[in-house]
Amino acid sequence: MKKLLQHFISLPIILISSIVIVVVVLKTKAPIEHQDVSYPVKAVQVITVNKIPFRARATAFGHVEPATVIKARSEVGGKISYIHPDLKQGASIKKGTVVLRIEPTTFEISLDQSKAGLKGSQSSLAQLEAEQSSTTQALVIAQKKLDVELKELARLESLWQQRLIARTSLDAEQKNVLTLQQSVQDINGKLASFDSRKAVIRAQIQQSRSQVDQNQDTIGRTEVLMPFDARVGVVSVEKDEFTPAGSLLFEALGVQAVEINAQLPIQQFRPLVSAGLANNNDTSSINLQSPENFQHALHNLQLETQIRLVGDLDNASVWQGKLIRLSESIDPTRDTLGLVVVVENPYDDIIPGIRPPLLKGMYAAVEILAPIKPTLVIPRKAIHQGRVYLVTAENTLTIRPVTILFNQGELVVIAAHQENRGIKEGEQLIMSDVIPIIEGMPLKPIIATAYQQQLLDNALGEQH
Repeated sequence: MKKLLQHFISLPIILISSIVIVVVVLKTKAPIEHQDVSYPVKAVQVITVNKIPFRARATAFGHVEPATVIKARSEVGGKISYIHPDLKQGASIKKGTVVLRIEPTTFEISLDQSKAGLKGSQSSLAQLEAEQSSTTQALVIAQKKLDVELKELARLESLWQQRLIARTSLDAEQKNVLTLQQSVQDINGKLASFDSRKAVIRAQIQQSRSQVDQNQDTIGRTEVLMPFDARVGVVSVEKDEFTPAGSLLFEALGVQAVEINAQLPIQQFRPLVSAGLANNNDTSSINLQSPENFQHALHNLQLETQIRLVGDLDNASVWQGKLIRLSESIDPTRDTLGLVVVVENPYDDIIPGIRPPLLKGMYAAVEILAPIKPTLVIPRKAIHQGRVYLVTAENTLTIRPVTILFNQGELVVIAAHQENRGIKEGEQLIMSDVIPIIEGMPLKPIIATAYQQQLLDNALGEQH
């Protein structure tokens, strides 16, 4: 009993002693050091966004076709008596060369007959004019005789009144006067008919001349001359073959120029037009009803074209072209617009194995270039679902949406800054991949000189 009582008394003492020891230890221990926790500073590559010289461009594709193509047809029928040795597919023939001749004998006979008829009519006219001249002189003589007889008649009438002559003498003289008057009247009537007779003969002469000219023209059409320097396409006739009028003889392809009807998606053509109009500071409406207005508007776009052959891996051969017209409608299947580009002298500066001529049927890429103008352009990789990451003046990250006007390869053209949308000139655009993306996180911007230079080069289309 006594031991049990001692055990209960010692327990509180031990407990109190333990509490005192713990309190003393806690009060004498040094305080715990606390460390501030914050986001780590992330290094990012940036470029400075400014308006830079930019050239809108697009590439269309089409086949090469000669600008001038004729399908020569026979204008007269007959046997082919001559064919030029070089009138074969693929050969080249100079302008003015006689390439084909149709037997002209039948037409020469017709020409001789027409000439003979013309000479006969001319002789008839000359004879009639001689007769007219002779008749005119005869009228003068007859009139003089009549005047003399009239005087004689007047004298005899005076003598008859005086009964100095016989009545038979007066009657005889009156008869002579009447005969001469009849002769003068007949000559006047004959002279009056000469004008109508000569008019008939002159009409015959005109008709004969027309027949001569027609036959000469027909004979000229028996010879076929090459109208321009050309390469020969399909030849459809052979020597000694009879060809009817209007039948196909051969095809000639001009070598002075070629055209490419290149198809371009309509959405790619709009930036070219916008750039061209902006460069001319012309935003007024345009009336395209007249051809002159349309060509003027097309010229004002100042679009340049460069042609390369598809499949030329080295892109060594480049031809300068000119946009001359647009197709009359949009292709509803492909949603493309046809742009007709002409290349002058496609056979110049040929280098065998390196620079071929532009031949019919070649498949070509036509790059259309708008005028250079300052534009807000950024790399495509800097766009993240319609937003960009920027470095603020406090070197923190901010996220901002942008309005994309159009894409061009690895570049994106964006609208100017407005309210809280877009990029201000001089701001720093983040090019690095930032994970995770937290608005306001601290950054350490590093200017990416290589990106900046690449952006400038790509904006002008320079490739490295």
